[in-house]
Amino acid sequence: MSKHLERDLDNLQRDILAQASSVEDAIHKAIRSLQGRDAALAQQVIDGDSEIDEEENHVEEECLKILALHQPVAVDLRRISAALMINVDLERMADLAEDIAERALCLARPPFIPIPEKLQRMTDLTTSMVHQSLDAFVNMDAHLARRVCRLDDDVDNYNNAIIEELIKAMQESPEMVAPGLSLFSATRHLERIADHATNIAENVIYLVEGEIVRHRPSAVIAAS
Repeated sequence: MSKHLERDLDNLQRDILAQASSVEDAIHKAIRSLQGRDAALAQQVIDGDSEIDEEENHVEEECLKILALHQPVAVDLRRISAALMINVDLERMADLAEDIAERALCLARPPFIPIPEKLQRMTDLTTSMVHQSLDAFVNMDAHLARRVCRLDDDVDNYNNAIIEELIKAMQESPEMVAPGLSLFSATRHLERIADHATNIAENVIYLVEGEIVRHRPSAVIAAS
């Protein structure tokens, strides 16, 4: 690898990690605004989404520039391909955080539906998946990436349990239907964030091993 390519790849990784930090912050704030019925914090997340969009554009431009200037091959080419896909997943996570914040604005007004206790555990697990998937990318750690992929089922289980709890609350109290649907949507958006963390982990496996494991759960388990 040439020194110029190495320098550009290092800069690209720093840009992705800076974007990831912004996205993680948006997710944390969106959930806090939801749980605390904090409309001001929710609006802060919504207003900050355009900055993350700009970060996505910058990372994509840098990836294309590296491809054009250096014409990388083998693992370097995989690294840039993975970076392009991770960039998209991060931006979509930010969009989902914005969606959660929009639901938080609705839930900040009465009638107030109780926030299920399981939502905090689902949030902790989801944000852990996001963080671990990015650690796997930085450290080229396929083993950690596979662990992230396996955690997605646990998030799905929390999502299903929360939805059942919300349906019961809406059936018992018709006035809870509107806030219940908002919370239902927010929970679904959180579950989708976990899906994107899984996508990042799958891209790390591709980056390290050259194997595409998306839509192949047996490939994730077999080598874990």
